[in-house]
Amino acid sequence: MDERLAANLESWNDRTSIHLGSTFYDVEGWLRDERGPRPREVEALGDVDGLRLLHLQCHFGLDTLAWARAGAHVTGLDFSPAAIDAAREIARRAGLSSRSEFVCSDVYDATIALRHATFDIVYVSLGALCWLPSVDRWAAQVGALVAPGGRLLVHDVHPVAWALADDSLAIEHTYFEETEPFVSDSDETYTDANRPLVHCRTYEWNHGIGEIVTALIRHGLRLEWLVEHDWTVWPRFPWLVRTGDGRWTAPAGRPRAPLTFSLLASRDG
Repeated sequence: MDERLAANLESWNDRTSIHLGSTFYDVEGWLRDERGPRPREVEALGDVDGLRLLHLQCHFGLDTLAWARAGAHVTGLDFSPAAIDAAREIARRAGLSSRSEFVCSDVYDATIALRHATFDIVYVSLGALCWLPSVDRWAAQVGALVAPGGRLLVHDVHPVAWALADDSLAIEHTYFEETEPFVSDSDETYTDANRPLVHCRTYEWNHGIGEIVTALIRHGLRLEWLVEHDWTVWPRFPWLVRTGDGRWTAPAGRPRAPLTFSLLASRDG
C-alpha cells in the first residue's frame, strides 16, 4: 500500500474506537431507534426493497445498515479492519446480519475484493473522496461496480468547503486534485472524542466538481443531477450555526458557500 494511504489506515483504525463511543454517531441510539436512511436519500433513490446496494468507504456501517432496514441487500466495503469488525458486530446486534455483508478492502481494489460483482446501487456518503489521491481511479471502480440500469448516489464534502481555511472564507488549500496532498498532524477527529488520536498524520486530496463528474462520465456513467448544498451535518467551520433538522449552515447575514454536494448518476441498461 502507498505509504500515505497506510498512514491513513492507521489513523482510521485508531478513530474507530473513538467514533463508536461518540454522541456524533450515537450507535446505541441508532440501534434503539432502528433508524433508517435519511429522507433526502430515500427521495433520491426511492424504494430499495430487494435491491443490491454497495456502500464504498463505509466506516463501521451505520449508513450501510440503514439501507438494510429499508429492505436492500447491502454490502459495505472499507479498508479498516477495526471498522469492518465493528460493522459486523453492529449488524448482529441490529438483527441485520442476514441482509448485510462487510468486506475489508482498499476502495481501489473493490472490484477484485467483490469478485467482479455488480450492484443496483453504489452509495458513497460524506467524507469519502478526500482520502483518495485519484478520483479517476475511484471512478473506474465505481463504473465497474454499477450494474446495467443501476445508479450511483454520492453525498460528500464540497471541494470549495474543503479548500477554505477553518476560520474564514479564505482559500487555504487547492480546489483541484494535485499530486501532493494536504498533510495533517492533528490529534483530533471530527466527532466528540474521549481521547486524542495516537496515529495523527493523515494525507488528504481535494477533487474539483468538474474532475469528479468528468471521471464518472469517462467510466461509463451518465449524470442525472448534481446539487450543491449550503449545509453540512457537522460544524465544519466555527461560525456555522445548527438548524432544527440537525444541519449546520451559515448564520443569517453571512455569505453562503457550498458546503456539501449530492449527485446521482446511472449506467444505461
